[in-house]
Amino acid sequence: MTGIDDTVTEIADEFALLPDWEERISYVIELARGLEALKDAERTEQNRVRGCASQVWLVSRLEKGADGKGVVLFEGESDAMIVRGLIAVLLQLYSGKTPGEILAIDAKNILGQLGLDTHLSQQRSNGLFSMVERIRSDARIFAAAGA
Repeated sequence: MTGIDDTVTEIADEFALLPDWEERISYVIELARGLEALKDAERTEQNRVRGCASQVWLVSRLEKGADGKGVVLFEGESDAMIVRGLIAVLLQLYSGKTPGEILAIDAKNILGQLGLDTHLSQQRSNGLFSMVERIRSDARIFAAAGA
C-alpha cells in the first residue's frame, strides 16, 4: 500500500514544516479555502455527517482508477472553516483510494502524528472521528458491493 504511505508521509511532512499549533491550524484554514463547495443538491440530510457540532456533508462515489480498480472519491463541505480544513486533510488521506485501502488506514494513529487528536477541542475531535467513521462506512458499503 505504497500509495497510502506516500500520502501519509506527504501530509506529515507538510505539518512538520510548521513549528507550532497556531501555524498548523492556519495551514488547515488555508486548506479550507481551497476546498470546492458542494452543489446545493449535495447538501442533503443523507450526506450530512452526524456527530459533528458544525454542519458537515460528505459525498462519496466509486470510480475506476487508472489500474482499473474501483476507487472511492470523496467531496465534503462544512459551515465552519476549521472543520472545512479538517475535511480537506481527510480528503487528501482517503479520496482516490480503494475501499480496502481506506479500511486499512489507521486514522487515529495518523491524526495523532499530525497533532489533530490532542489540539482540537473535544467537540471538534469527536466530529473529526465522526467524519472518519462516515468515510469508513461508505468504504465498507462499496467493498460489500464488490468494489
